[in-house]
Amino acid sequence: MKKFIKVVMTLMALVLALGLIAGGSGQSQAATSKTATTTTVTDQAGNKVKVPKKIKRIAVVQIYPLPSVLATFFNSADKIVGMPVASMKAAKNGLLSQLYPDILKAKTNYDDPTGNSVNTEELKKLKPDIVFYNAKDPAMKKKLQNAGFTAVGISTMNWNFDTIKTLNNWIALLSKIFPANKDRANYVKKYSNQVYADVQKRVKKVKPADKQKVFFLFQYSDSMIQTSGKNFFGQYWADAIGATNVASGLSAKLGTTVNMEQIYSWNPQVIFITNFTPAQPQDLYQNKIGSNDWSKVLAVQNKRVYKMPLGMYRSYTPGVDTPITLLWLAKTTYPKQFKDINITQETKDYYKKVFNVKLTNKQAQSIFKPSSAASAY
Repeated sequence: MKKFIKVVMTLMALVLALGLIAGGSGQSQAATSKTATTTTVTDQAGNKVKVPKKIKRIAVVQIYPLPSVLATFFNSADKIVGMPVASMKAAKNGLLSQLYPDILKAKTNYDDPTGNSVNTEELKKLKPDIVFYNAKDPAMKKKLQNAGFTAVGISTMNWNFDTIKTLNNWIALLSKIFPANKDRANYVKKYSNQVYADVQKRVKKVKPADKQKVFFLFQYSDSMIQTSGKNFFGQYWADAIGATNVASGLSAKLGTTVNMEQIYSWNPQVIFITNFTPAQPQDLYQNKIGSNDWSKVLAVQNKRVYKMPLGMYRSYTPGVDTPITLLWLAKTTYPKQFKDINITQETKDYYKKVFNVKLTNKQAQSIFKPSSAASAY
């Protein structure tokens, strides 16, 4: 009997020990789940992506404005290890490299300047924790994933070329990936929406007869003139400032090629030249490019040709400077309605309030006098 009791006691001790081990294992699993190294986000291609919680190295392909958005979002460029060639060109000739000189350390040798491909072997050498790519390019996503990268899609087209909504959604996604900076999304959205509302209030007072006809010169060379039809950023900008995009009847997506006869027939009152071309207002005033004669165009006759701003990036696209670009476009098109707006001070206030970046007057003013060297092509 004593022997039997001893056996039972031994078995009970064994069961208890196994229970403790199992319980310890459960606690260990719970602890592991609490210290997970990844988090799941839905990117702008609609894909659920597991991204590392600790991201120290970031690379960008295709999305040219994103490196500048990232640098301003972090108020630092030390995480950016790779970026497109076109992004670097803008950085070197704008505010980005002045405010964040570390951006110049980023590599570009993996980038295909056409945006259609990427050298994954060179990209691997950078050991990025995350790679941002164009959400509308599933082939790029597949290529990056097959090479072992954590690929997150960023879209420039999900919001019908509305630059403010696009910027707000970029910042919102970044805030989910980098929650320590989540307040940035609220700041950007609030400021952007306030500027948009103020612009709408003012331009609604413009009489229909005074509504300006604008033309966006997206690219210009000896052999090509490209503008924005209704499916590109120029259309949004024109609508947002209460102007008429003279090329709105063209339905081609992105840049669309036109000729001088079309421009003569449209006869725009204001011309905005993007930083995707080296052309400057003087090139139109003096007919310096190709054999085109711009002297017949009303905007040229009245000296109302303007180079678009370049702050952290080329302002035609969504980017850090989007709210200021909207304000500048509106003030430039309708100076009387915005005569009380000091664009230099507004720019300084924006950078300080939203990104805690203090600009000098010279830096703020330089945004509105971009160099031809900043051209993407």
